[in-house]
Amino acid sequence: MAIVHVRIDERLIHGQVAMVWTNTVGASRIIVINDAAVKDEMTIAALKISKPAGVKLSILSRDKAVKKMSQGDYEEDRCFLIFKNVEDAAYCVEKGLALTHINVGNISQKSGGIPIKKSVALTAEDMELIVSMLEKGIRITAQMLPNESPQSILEYMKGAKKQ
Repeated sequence: MAIVHVRIDERLIHGQVAMVWTNTVGASRIIVINDAAVKDEMTIAALKISKPAGVKLSILSRDKAVKKMSQGDYEEDRCFLIFKNVEDAAYCVEKGLALTHINVGNISQKSGGIPIKKSVALTAEDMELIVSMLEKGIRITAQMLPNESPQSILEYMKGAKKQ
């Protein structure tokens, strides 16, 4: 299985993901990984409608995603993984999902969140999880679109802490 891109985006599949990112990375399958999404019929229906034509879609719980990918279930696909939040990505990494790069695209402001750039607000817990994944050698960037500079999320986090 080739993982061609990994993104954290609370909106999951939307215009930027469906039209820009999927084409740019050449994905043949989008895998949405979130425990709540697999149980929500409305979310499942919206994801099916939002995915680009000709691209396969899998909506998996965190544990099922780790299991299916580690046993090679998507061997023939160019997979684009989408996590709803930092916690989902960190959980899967902790359970053995081998990732080399994660792009943080959109996490809206919530209680306790600190805006680190226009489209990303992180809680202290998010930042701890990101640092933990960085320490495992995973490159983490913060890009809304592919034509943005793939700057390390650490630079944005440092800038936010100074404000």
